[in-house]
Amino acid sequence: EGLPQRRREIKPGDLIEIFRSCYQHWGIYVGEGKVIHLAPECDRLANGAASVLAVLSDRAYVKKDWLETVVRNDQYRVNNKHDHTYPPLPLTKTLERAEDLVGREMPYNLTSHNCEHFVMELRYARRLLKQAGPVFVTSFGLVVKANPCILK
Repeated sequence: EGLPQRRREIKPGDLIEIFRSCYQHWGIYVGEGKVIHLAPECDRLANGAASVLAVLSDRAYVKKDWLETVVRNDQYRVNNKHDHTYPPLPLTKTLERAEDLVGREMPYNLTSHNCEHFVMELRYARRLLKQAGPVFVTSFGLVVKANPCILK
């Protein structure tokens, strides 16, 4: 309930970055207050145990949930961070691809197929992060902190 103004700023296809206590979780907004996201089964835990258990998980599920349910009491923002370099897919294609994956079990790996990779592939049809030790190097050479759905 405390997010109505922020929700008006979000458009279908936007990538949502959620700031958990010790990691970031990502989803893609699909409209009508819902997001699609890749989450290990342990993500339903609303405490620090989820981030520890995610490290051990090798499977995740594509879920469609209310934005408020996924965000919980955490801060979040729209973060379409690669739009200036890679044009997003057409919105209808992005949303169709996302909806087609809901309910599927998928491989999950903190460094090669996590929630951030999942939404980047939906929006841009490409993997944009490559692991390089404690940081990730994007395809266009920018170095960013290793933070997608992992412990800092």
